[in-house]
Parts: sequence; structure tokens; C-alpha cells
Amino acid sequence: MTTRPTPSERQQRLGAELRKMRTAAGATTEYAAGLLGLDRTKISNMESGVRAIAPERVRTLASNYECADSEYVEALVEMSSRRSRGWWDKYRGELPQGLLDIAELEWHAHALSTIQTVHVPGLLHTEDYARAVFDSVLPVLPRLEVELRVAHRMQRRQVLGREVPMPYVGYVHEAALRMHFGGRDVMREQLTYLCDMSERDNITLRVLPSEVGAFPGAGHALLYAHGIVPELDTVQLDSAHGPEFMHAAGQLQKYRAHLDWMDRAALNTEDSREFIHAIARQL
Repeated sequence: MTTRPTPSERQQRLGAELRKMRTAAGATTEYAAGLLGLDRTKISNMESGVRAIAPERVRTLASNYECADSEYVEALVEMSSRRSRGWWDKYRGELPQGLLDIAELEWHAHALSTIQTVHVPGLLHTEDYARAVFDSVLPVLPRLEVELRVAHRMQRRQVLGREVPMPYVGYVHEAALRMHFGGRDVMREQLTYLCDMSERDNITLRVLPSEVGAFPGAGHALLYAHGIVPELDTVQLDSAHGPEFMHAAGQLQKYRAHLDWMDRAALNTEDSREFIHAIARQL
């Protein structure tokens, strides 16, 4: 088994699930180490994502922890089986780890939902709009850094056009549609692109008009990645110091409620598309 000095968020998540399974069974790290013929330090490293774990060892642990949820166990086995590099790995050492973790999260998700209040959804950015967003960062990013981030964001869009399309639901507040990142021409192109993408069968785009008033999670950009099983869902929130990832049961329940609220309050898809067209015509 290999070790990783800086495990990705996905690798840390697998370890966290193994630790959760062990503690639910009332088992100690010594017990787990005895099952696998390892010392307890290696178990701790597995549970922190620092050390890889083979699929057959995931099954061994799950069986002896008496975990009866076979779908959940097989989902963990799949997480441990994927050792190939992803397209995002070519940016390793050039972009912050958090950006790579977002790309990996999206790639392995079975569906994505997002709520955006300041920017339009990231997977639906045009190149010029993305560049304007990254140009607004303080302290100012070097030109090469901006272009790397733009290229990375453009590559993230490929999850929406795969052979088996991924369901994607984007809730966007009216304020985000009216903020002129890059100027009027860039924004007009961006709004037109949003409408075009919303015509795809796997993409649902819905607008929350300002007149709705207060709404839960105001000020937060939210990405909800649906896993193979609900227990492996992940919430990602933006923050000034980088992305935050959450997956505790209470946190998932909270943000599912946010999405349910948006589903009730936002305009339907056709009205949302016309709403965006109307704003574009004003530019």
C-alpha cells in the first residue's frame, strides 16, 4: 500500500468513512490492525487518507464491522479501486489543492446541484466570464495563474457532456445575473450561453428573483454532489481561504433542505430562461 503526503479530499473521505464504520461497530484500531495483519499506525493512516487501502481490505473490514449495507460497502470498494490519474492531476503543483478536489468531486458525482448568489454556476462559465472572475481576486493573481485557473474551469465543464450525461441542477439568484463581470459584452455572451446550456436534457437552470426576498444560505455558494449512495453525498462551500467540504449527516440534511427550499421558490425552467433573456436584452 502506498502513502500520500497530501491526500485529496476524496481519499480523506474514504478514510473518514472507514473510521465511521469502525467506531459504529465499537471496534478499536488494534482490532482493525489485527484483521489486516498491520500495526495500528497504518490503520490510523488509512483512516486519514494518507495510506491507500486495497478493495479486498475494505470488504474485510466491513464484514468484520458487521456493516449490513451492501450498497454502501460496494461504493466504498469502488472508491478504493480507482487508482488512475484524473485530468485534474496535470494541474497538481500549479493550482491550489482545493480546486483539484472540486474537479475530482464533480467527476465522481452521480448528480450535481448548486446554488449561486454572486456568480453564475461555475460549470456554466464562458471563458471570458471566468477570466473576469479570476481577475477580480485580491491580491491580484499573476497572469499565468489566471490563465491556469481559466483552463482548469473550462475542463471542468466536460462532466456535463459525457456519454452518459450527468444530471445538473443550478439555482442562480437574480443578483448574479446582473453583476457585470467583464463588462456588458462579456455578460451578454455569458447569459446567452446560460440559456443555450439550459436547453440540454441533463441541465436544469432555475432563477431566484430578487423579489422573493430573504432565502436560506444567503451569501453562500453551495455545491451538492450526490454520491453513489446518499451516505456518500458531499457539500462544498466557498470561503475566502478555499473550498470547505462537509459530509456529516446533519450537514447533508441541512443543505438538502436548502435545495428543497430553492426548488419550491425558484422560477420554473421556461420562465427562468425568459428571465435571463430579458436581462440580456437590457445590456
